Amino acid sequence: MNPVPILQIDAIEVLYEQAILAVRGVSLVVPQGQIVVLLGANGAGKSTTLKAASNLVRAERGEVVQGRILYRGQDVTRRTPHSLVAGGLVQVLEGRHCFVQLTVEENLLTGAFARQVSRGQLQADLERIYSQFPRLKLRRKSLAGYTSGGEQQMIALGRALMARPQLVLLDEPSMGLAPQVVEEIFEIIHQLNQRDGVSFLIAEQNINLALRYARYGYVLESGRVVSEGTAQQLAARSDIQDFYLGGGTGGTGAAA
Repeated sequence: MNPVPILQIDAIEVLYEQAILAVRGVSLVVPQGQIVVLLGANGAGKSTTLKAASNLVRAERGEVVQGRILYRGQDVTRRTPHSLVAGGLVQVLEGRHCFVQLTVEENLLTGAFARQVSRGQLQADLERIYSQFPRLKLRRKSLAGYTSGGEQQMIALGRALMARPQLVLLDEPSMGLAPQVVEEIFEIIHQLNQRDGVSFLIAEQNINLALRYARYGYVLESGRVVSEGTAQQLAARSDIQDFYLGGGTGGTGAAA
């Protein structure tokens, strides 16, 4: 029998302010221990899908009005965000959202608030993050607001990892970063997946980079899944770029 996927989204619809239908019948699966990507242009529904899975959509006057979301086989459609974090499902929002008046280390420590751990365990977790992000150890006493965009993305990811997640929802990690920094971020994601078994669902516009690291991908357009397939299948498609230019064919099913 196939193992239960860590995340399963079944035909969800998301409504904002009881009027705007942002996501329409989106279904996807993230198998345990894999990296899955959501591809599509701005406004395609990628961020809304992630926020629905973490239930952060309610903070923006949104609601999942149809369908269901399963995390580790349990229906979590109505779960509170903090209970999901405590259960190992953590989201890193687009734009990083660091606490700019706190130091790098203080930002990282906020990621452990949902866990009841000793001071010694917190210190051990910090050292684990610093081993993965050596640059943050050098900047640990600096205010986050004075760090670079790449360092802030590392802070946001490191803060999520302090929660000891099993699944990380990562929204546009490459946005606004230099190519070399983006490569570094994705290599860290790859290492976390391979070494620690952390699963990832990543919304990303950098098609080539995303498909290089992912196992499977879904293409969204106008709030719907219009195509899906393995990373190799999607990378071989000549029409994938069209979905970023509003010229998608609207076809469905796995890539041939």
